[in-house]
This record gives sequence, C-alpha cells and structure tokens, in this order.
Amino acid sequence: MIQRIAELRDEARAAIVAATTTGELEELRVRYLGRKAELPNVLRGIAQLPPEQRGPTGKAANQARQALEAQIAQRGEQLAGDELEDRLRDDAVDVTLPGSPAQQVGGLHLLTSTRREIEDVFLGLGFKIAEGPEVETVYYNFDALNHAPTHPARGLMDTFYVSDEVLLRTHTSPMQIRAMQAEPPPLYVIVPGRVYRRDSDATHTPQFHQIEGLAVDEDITLSDLKGTLLAFARAIFGPDREVRLRPHFFPFTEPSVEVDVSCFNCKHGTLRDGSRCPVCKGTQWLEILGSGMVDPNVFAHVAEHGYDPERVQGFAFGLGIERIAMLKHAVPDLRLFYDNDVRFLEQFA
Repeated sequence: MIQRIAELRDEARAAIVAATTTGELEELRVRYLGRKAELPNVLRGIAQLPPEQRGPTGKAANQARQALEAQIAQRGEQLAGDELEDRLRDDAVDVTLPGSPAQQVGGLHLLTSTRREIEDVFLGLGFKIAEGPEVETVYYNFDALNHAPTHPARGLMDTFYVSDEVLLRTHTSPMQIRAMQAEPPPLYVIVPGRVYRRDSDATHTPQFHQIEGLAVDEDITLSDLKGTLLAFARAIFGPDREVRLRPHFFPFTEPSVEVDVSCFNCKHGTLRDGSRCPVCKGTQWLEILGSGMVDPNVFAHVAEHGYDPERVQGFAFGLGIERIAMLKHAVPDLRLFYDNDVRFLEQFA
C-alpha cells in the first residue's frame, strides 16, 4: 500500500508540473484529491488494514496528500500569474489608437476658416499678407493714423492701456505705417490679426479679429477700391452680389466710405412669403466694412520712405472677420464663436 501511495504521489506531481492552465490544475485536484480519488480512499480505509500497517500507511498517505496540496497551490499561483499577464497583454489599450466608435475628425474653427478664405481672395488679387504686434504704441495706433488728441477711441473707456504710451491695439491699422516704413511703393498688403476694445455684447467682444487692407501706387482712385471690394464680396458672398459706397468719416482716410453688399437672403428686401427680410431688415443691403482713400496726413509720417503724397495715392479698408462669418453663416450671436460649444462648432468643421 505504501508503494502505491508513492506511485500516486509521483504520478500526480508529474501531472501538476505539466498543467498549463488553472482549469487543468483544478481537474487534477479532483482526480487525485477529490472524494472519489484513490489517495483519500486509502486514508478512509486505514482502519481495515492490519494494525502494524495502519501507522506507516496513514503517515505516508497524509504526507503525500499534504505535499500534493502544497504543490497544487504553488503551481496555481504560477499559472494564475501567467494568465493575468496574458490577459493584460491581450487586453492592453493603445491610447494612441482612435476610439471605438471613431470620433469625428476635428476641423478648423469657423473664424480660422473664414480668415483663410478672405486671405485667399486677396492673395489672388495680388496682395501680400503681413502681421504686426498686438501690443502697440500710441504713436502707431493713433498719432500716425491722424487721430485727433480728443478722439473718443483714445479714452480709457474704449481702449486697454498698458501704460501711457503703450496699449493693446484697437485695430490692425497701425500696420499701415509699419508696412510703409518697411517697404517702398508700390505696396499691396493685408494685415489679419486680433484687436482689443472695451466692448461686450451680442455683437461685440473685448477681443476680436480684423483684416486691414492697404494699396499704395500711382494713379489709384476710389474706383480701384470699389472694384477690389466688389471682387471680394462676390468671392465671399456669391457671384451675384453688388456693393455700394456710402459717405462716412475715418481719421486716416479722406474721402471715407462705408461699404455695403447686396443682401443674399432676399429679393428687394422681402422673403418669398412677403415678410420683411430678417437679415437686411428690408433695406436690401448689408454693411460689411469701412474704407477710403489714404489721407495725405498719413503719408506725411512715411514721406521719407518714398510715400510722397504728391506722387502716390492709396486706399485702405478694414473688415471684421467675425462680422463676415456671422453674415455668411447666419450666426445670431458673436459670443457663440468663443463659447467652445461643440454643438455649434461641429456645424462648420
């Protein structure tokens, strides 16, 4: 009997070592240590053996059972660790892969796409793109652009001042002077960028975006300005658009004009149902920008750079990127551009 116990022990040990899963190991536990297994039955039958065999047989059977239980426990820990590593490896999440389901691919912000669209139009018309500082001096922002010392824009209620002589630029127009100082005529340039004013409501924000345009050459007239802006309006709002010029006043242009584009939402100011157009308010026109011929007083600040007002003329214009985007895409509130609401942004991505 003792010899048989040794054979069962050795057989079980070999099987335990060969087991490759915790499931197989559990089957071996039942086969060698279960209620119907041979080794436990030996222990239960000890009382039926001759007295002289009971002690040695019982001792051998108990030792074999304890050794197998310890080996099964040790092997079980090894297999459980291996299986855990396999699961971790197989279930690993590569955070660099797209999610499932795949997320919608992002796109340009509406203001960025509108800015690039406008830039493309003027690049096609022969203009260059320039950029300038957002923190500007009073000289470039006001003085060189013919703003009177009492102009309201100079007030603390309208402008963000860093110091008495330094401010956050209120328009991109300071680059008119900087561009002319950097390059002699002829000059055709647009200047996109951020500007800052103390405004905050449905149609104004403290920070917004403008594009300044400047063309300086010989024999430039107001007709050249109108033709340029007509080409711009038709490229942005559609080939059937017309523009009109209305007298206005800007410190750095003379004469100055407001520019309107014909409404693209209605015909003669009314909709098909006869109601008044909500976009143009029945006027048939939409204001899009301000412009005019460069004032000779502005050229006087850069005369030493080749801009003699007796020899060259020029036109300038300034438009708000937000306003163009609002008109073209029927955005009702300027603040939507800055709320970062994905439901709004995804419509234009």
